Amino acid sequence: MAGNVKNNKATDETFYFRMKRCQDELRWLYMELYNNDSMYAELCESMYRFYTERKSALKKIDIQRESDPAWYKKNDMLGMMFYIENFGGNLKGVEKRLDYIDECNVNYVHLMPFLDTVPGRSDGGYAVADFRKVREDLGTMKDLEHLTAACHKRGINVCMDFVMNHTSEDHEWAKRARAGEGEYMSRYYFFDSYAIPEQFERTVPQVFPTTAPGNFTWLPDCGYYVMTTFYPYQWDLNYGNPRVFNEMIYNFLYLANQGIDIFRLDAVPYIWKELGTSCRNLRRVHTVVRMMRMIGEIVCPSILLLGEVVMEPAKVVPYFGTVDKPECHMLYNVTTMATTWHTVATRDTRLLKKQLDIVSRLPKEYVFLNYLRCHDDIGWGLDYPTLKTYGQEEVPHKKYLNDFFRGLAGGSTSRGELYNDDPVTMDARFCGTTASMCGVEKAGFEGDQAAMELAVREDLMLHAYMLTQSGIPVLYSGDEVGQVNDYSYKEDPLKKDDSRYLHRGAMKWDLAEQRHDEDTVEGKIFGGLKKLEEIRRTEKVFMTNADMWTVDAGNNAVLCIGRYFEGDKFFGVFNFSEHDCVAYLHQDDGNYQDLVTGKTIQATEIPLPAYGFYWLKKM
Repeated sequence: MAGNVKNNKATDETFYFRMKRCQDELRWLYMELYNNDSMYAELCESMYRFYTERKSALKKIDIQRESDPAWYKKNDMLGMMFYIENFGGNLKGVEKRLDYIDECNVNYVHLMPFLDTVPGRSDGGYAVADFRKVREDLGTMKDLEHLTAACHKRGINVCMDFVMNHTSEDHEWAKRARAGEGEYMSRYYFFDSYAIPEQFERTVPQVFPTTAPGNFTWLPDCGYYVMTTFYPYQWDLNYGNPRVFNEMIYNFLYLANQGIDIFRLDAVPYIWKELGTSCRNLRRVHTVVRMMRMIGEIVCPSILLLGEVVMEPAKVVPYFGTVDKPECHMLYNVTTMATTWHTVATRDTRLLKKQLDIVSRLPKEYVFLNYLRCHDDIGWGLDYPTLKTYGQEEVPHKKYLNDFFRGLAGGSTSRGELYNDDPVTMDARFCGTTASMCGVEKAGFEGDQAAMELAVREDLMLHAYMLTQSGIPVLYSGDEVGQVNDYSYKEDPLKKDDSRYLHRGAMKWDLAEQRHDEDTVEGKIFGGLKKLEEIRRTEKVFMTNADMWTVDAGNNAVLCIGRYFEGDKFFGVFNFSEHDCVAYLHQDDGNYQDLVTGKTIQATEIPLPAYGFYWLKKM
C-alpha cells in the first residue's frame, strides 16, 4: 500500500511522510479488525484525496500545530458552547456575533448539532439524516466554511458533534436498509426474530428506561428488529462492517475540510457491540478511536478528538490511550461537574476534594474539559461507596439533590426541573441553568436585592473554582451574563416533553446589552467573569501541565486547590456555603496577593464571606 501511495502520489511528500510514520500500525489495526485488503486500499486512496482537497489555509494551520503539538494545553484556552439558532439564528448570524465571542475571551466555540435532521425525530440534533448537509434553517456547508475561516482569522477554534454511534432512520442508508437492501441492512443491526435481541437485552443496560425503554425497535413495515440504543429513530451503526468505518471516516474528513478543528465524538463508548457484554467500553472501541487519531494526524493534523465519555475521571483514562499510542486528545470531566453541584447542595467538599486529587495524580499529558453546565441534564452518577461512609445512601441522596435544586429542600434558592423521572427506581436527572441553580432566578422574581447579591457571588465563586481546575474551561452560552431558565419550551409541541430545553433557551441579547452596566446582574457576572478569565490567561500557574493538589482547609465547606508552575505558587480558596467561615491553610511562607482584588493576605487563617473566594499568589 505504502509503495502505491508513494509511486502514484510522489508529488506530495508531506502526505507520504505522515503516512509512512503511521502506516504499519494503521494497517495492522485495520487488518486485525477487518482483514480486508481492498477496503484498506480504498481507505488510503480516499485519505489522499481528502488531503489534496484540503485548502491551503487549513494546511498552514496543520503545519503550525504539528510544530507545537501542545498548543491546546496552554492557559489561554477558553471554550463556549451554544446552539446556533439560539445564539445567532443561523451560521451567518453567529459570524456577526464574533466580536462578542472575542469580548468573552473565548477562542474555542462548540457549535451544538447543526447537521441535517428531521423535526420531531432529532434528539436535539443527534439523529443525523445527512452528515454532509447543514440543517436548512441554519444555512449551508458554504456558510459553515465561511464561518470557520472567519473564526480562524481571529484565532478561534470551532468544535462540532460527530455522531458516531448511529444515524437517523431518515438517513439514506436507513431508508435503503428498511427497503430490504442487504448491503445497507448490514450497516446496522437487523434481526428477523427477537431471539438475538433478547440475548442482548440480558446484558445491555437501558439508556432511557422511561422515555425509550429497551435497545431494539420492531419495524412492522419490513418485519425486522433494529438495534436502537438511544431512541427508536436512531439506528446503531455496525462498526464490525468495514464499509461503515470507511464511510464514517470519509464524513469525518469531509467535515474537517470545512474547517472544523475539534470533533466531539458523541457516545463513543457505545460504538462496538458484542453479544454477552454490556456493549459499553469494549476493546474494539479503542481500536476504532486509535485509527481515527492516526488518520487525522495523516490528513489533517491540526484537528483534535474530544471524547464524550460519561464516567468518573479514573475510568475515562483508557480513552486517552497511551503516550505512544494516543487516542482522544481531550475528555469531559463529567463526574466532577456533577460532584460540584452535590457540593453546593451539601456544603461538604470532601467528595469533590477526593475526585480532584484523583485527577491531579493522572499524567499531565491528559487534558480534561471542565464545565459547570452544558446542554444536557445533570445525572447524579456520584461516588456512592464513598458517600455511604459519610452516611449518605444513594436513593435518598439523589432525591435530596433533586429536591434541593428544585428549591424544595435544604434551604435552597435553586430553581429547575427533573428529566427522565423514573417512579420505579426513584431516579431522575436535573435541568437548570447555572444562574437559576445559584438563586438568580428566585431572587429576581422576588425582587430581593440581598439574595441577588449572594446569588451572583455564588455564581462567580463557582466559575472561579471551575477556572482553577486543570484543563480547558468551557462556558455554556448565557452563563456569562447570568441567563436563567427559559420555560417557553413548554409552548412548543416538539419540545414540551423534554425538560432539557429549560436550559437551552435562546440568548437574551437585550439583557446581554447590559453586560457593561455594573449595577445590573448581567454586568456584575460578565465583568467579574471577564476579570477572572483575563487573570487566568496571563498567569502561567494556570497552565494545564502545572502541578495541582488540594489542601485541607480545616472546614468541610471550604475547598482549597493548590497550583505550582515554574516557581509560581498559588492557592484557590472557595467557600461552598451561604455562611461566613474561616479557611485554615497554615501556610507560613510569607505573604500572598489576591489576584482579584490586589490585597495582601497571609495564607494562614483566612476569613471568607458566604460563597466567597480568593485567588492567592505567593509574593
